[in-house]
Amino acid sequence: MQNVKRVNRDNIDLLMETSWEVCNKIGGIYTVLSTKARVLQEKFGDKLIFVGPDVWTSENPSPYFVERKTLLKSASSKLKLPHGITIRTGRWNIPGSPQVVLVKFEGVYEHLNGIFGKMWELYGVDSMHAYGDYHEGCAFAVASAIVMDAIARHLKVKSSGIIAHFNEWTTAMGLLYLKMTTPEAATVFTTHATSIGRSICGNGKPLYDYFTGYNGDQMARELNMEAKHSLEKAAAHQADCFTAVSEVTARECEQLLDIRPQVVTPNGFEPDFVPGNVKYARLRKEGRRKLLSIASALKGKNFSDDTLVIATSGRNEYRNKGLDLFLDSLANLEQRQPQKEVLALVLVPAWVKEPSGDLLKAIADGAQILDGPDFITHRLNNEDCDSVTCRIRSLENEGKLKSRVEVVYVPCYLDGKDGIVNISYYDILPAIDLTVFASYYEPWGYTPLESIAFGVPTITTDKSGFGQWILSNFVNSIFACGVKVIGRSDSNYLHTAEEIASQLLSYAAASSEETKDSSKAATATSMRADWKFFISAYDEAFKVAAKRRNERQK
Repeated sequence: MQNVKRVNRDNIDLLMETSWEVCNKIGGIYTVLSTKARVLQEKFGDKLIFVGPDVWTSENPSPYFVERKTLLKSASSKLKLPHGITIRTGRWNIPGSPQVVLVKFEGVYEHLNGIFGKMWELYGVDSMHAYGDYHEGCAFAVASAIVMDAIARHLKVKSSGIIAHFNEWTTAMGLLYLKMTTPEAATVFTTHATSIGRSICGNGKPLYDYFTGYNGDQMARELNMEAKHSLEKAAAHQADCFTAVSEVTARECEQLLDIRPQVVTPNGFEPDFVPGNVKYARLRKEGRRKLLSIASALKGKNFSDDTLVIATSGRNEYRNKGLDLFLDSLANLEQRQPQKEVLALVLVPAWVKEPSGDLLKAIADGAQILDGPDFITHRLNNEDCDSVTCRIRSLENEGKLKSRVEVVYVPCYLDGKDGIVNISYYDILPAIDLTVFASYYEPWGYTPLESIAFGVPTITTDKSGFGQWILSNFVNSIFACGVKVIGRSDSNYLHTAEEIASQLLSYAAASSEETKDSSKAATATSMRADWKFFISAYDEAFKVAAKRRNERQK
């Protein structure tokens, strides 16, 4: 690949990277790893190994893992691992097809108390107040560290030639464990969002207006986050190189973890994920037909072909992801009566019970739901308290969404087999005209980057790392670069809703030539975020880690 600056690989004999999301698609970290894999594979070849959790069964196999038992000199059958740990070796079914090791870690649980005691003694990690997924993350992390060390020995790689890269607090104990057992290995730790920062926002506290007044340790005690916070903080301080995915997160780490990351490693994208022109046109036609037919059946009205289809998506964090702001901006847009009819999609997974029976029947009959208009494609287990459902229902009952703007809530993972849409997220993106990601807390922001990579212009906020990158490198205009970044704070919610509505109103009034130019501009902007440009930050991180490891060894 051209434009890829190759690192000096003489001192990196084995690069191993672990995450809970290796071959396990949950959120944005999966996108980070799976899209950068090809560039890393081209740089390091089979000196690169990803390590992930083996949470799969024969009845529910991973769709991303292709088993190859002979890889890594048949490590899966030859390694003698402690604590009942077992592994499977194979290839990750993504561009680059890197080697991957999946780890069974259940046997580590019974040894955690002793490990927690050692982590307190050596690194001050307070696991006394642990709950929820803490034990699971730590068990996998420790097992991963054990496997990394064992594979290096099996391949006869000197410990001084190892770079071990750990992602998020869920693998942090693995970094500390490896440092304890194999201090010659160089370690990298990446935080994609601090656990305490996310918790502050998730609990409705104002992060930004009082940012410099927050103390991470104090807030961890207040929010019952001592275990995760102390683990993440210890890994950040103990890693040979600590990195964060954006300047936004780097400042957060400096304030809440008491350490500034040595390197900022922004998240790129792999253009191979974007379909070619012929397939794109087909996906757009098929996707729009499906979306408009679903909306027509739900709403009891026909939507014209020139309906402006907008969408938001991502993790179901009502405030952090700006779902509240998105819905309120739609109510503001309704008041202004846009020139085009607007279909707004909320593509956010929730606690799904089953596909809507009434909707399935209406679609099968080519009719409309008989019991009156609805807005949700799947029935939920908690419809009475689901935040998105309650807000849409409230806005519709108050008449704030009634004629020009219609909302459809698709509360499921778009994996192609949800029972209603039955089209995967990447295949439905071409059908959308414009996206909105009104995030309050967004360390990077893959959803807007994915959107523009697919030629779909987007509106986002300056509270995302991606938004800050746009502001630093482009003219802030949806028609100039395919992206509009709106300023958010803790005290301008209503103003921001008005700003987003104004942008939507303007786009609805744009000519077809203007929207085509905006789409082209979005694609051009996304090309500047190709991993072949951003991977140099990882080159720097590896160099920093190796240098600090060498200093430690002296």
